[in-house]
Amino acid sequence: MSRFQKLIVVLLALTLLVVGVSAFAQGGASTAPRPYHFIVVTHGQASDPFWSVVKNGVDQAAADMRVTVDYESPQTFDMVAMSQLIDAAVASKPDGLVVSIPDPDALSPSIKAAVAAGIPVISINSGSDVAASLGVLAHIGQTEYDAGKGGGERMAAAGAKNALCVNQEVGNVALDQRCQGFTDAMKAAGGKVSVLAVDLSDPTGAANRISAALSADSTIDSIFTLGPTGAAPALQVLTQENMLGKIMLATFDLSPDVLQAIVDGNVLFAIDQQQYMQGYLPIVYLTLYKSNLNTPGNILVPTGPGFVTKDNAARIIELSKAGTR
Repeated sequence: MSRFQKLIVVLLALTLLVVGVSAFAQGGASTAPRPYHFIVVTHGQASDPFWSVVKNGVDQAAADMRVTVDYESPQTFDMVAMSQLIDAAVASKPDGLVVSIPDPDALSPSIKAAVAAGIPVISINSGSDVAASLGVLAHIGQTEYDAGKGGGERMAAAGAKNALCVNQEVGNVALDQRCQGFTDAMKAAGGKVSVLAVDLSDPTGAANRISAALSADSTIDSIFTLGPTGAAPALQVLTQENMLGKIMLATFDLSPDVLQAIVDGNVLFAIDQQQYMQGYLPIVYLTLYKSNLNTPGNILVPTGPGFVTKDNAARIIELSKAGTR
């Protein structure tokens, strides 16, 4: 099956899901709550601009499906704390569990314990490469390496030759895969990439490290960040040092600042994995599974990558005001 044919199959499946969900949500015109309790455990906090949209998707799906959902996460990127949250969720015997998998080695035992306990599990966001081996019903997200590769191809086509890949969450396997895909695409086009680790909880420190890297190598012509918490300090540095328009900047994921920077021409593009869907769809799938034993037709339910550019950023800004993009 060609890549185009696979895309058509995926789009058809999503279309059928939407139609089915609409009929399911209205079927029988019942408005009574369903007796299902699901727990979502992610590595990202609901206060984060990215994960707040995921939680909005979770909350809306809970309302639409008439189920109860709790959203939980560690206070910082902490795999020990996250595995403990998953273990506690399993012990409470929910009707379904949603997890992100940024570190398979650290989280797999807890996820396998949930599956062994007979709890239906859906993974989201990170972990597409290990989801099937863990026994989850589906993984809802994007393939991170391919998304990074697509970003590298776009940036190389725009003329980038020497790029920084700014990783704001070292230890997150998904982010490592993004940088690797970006690096491979740039190298294939004759360019090179240096990975710069920064701390998402220290934007001032991140800005200082980016500034130092640019000072140390005057041939750097582009910066690729792996999320808004990396893009914000990069934008700050380029603005303060009068480098906007001289050094290209692109990023993963959306935030109000990123979207406005795209409109202003200061960010080349943002890779959109549509995180609202990553929150919304697993609650729908779990409800359908519990009530009707429906399962997805494929282990991977892709929500990206899409690309937000100057051509469509203004429209996305309007949608983001509702907290859905």
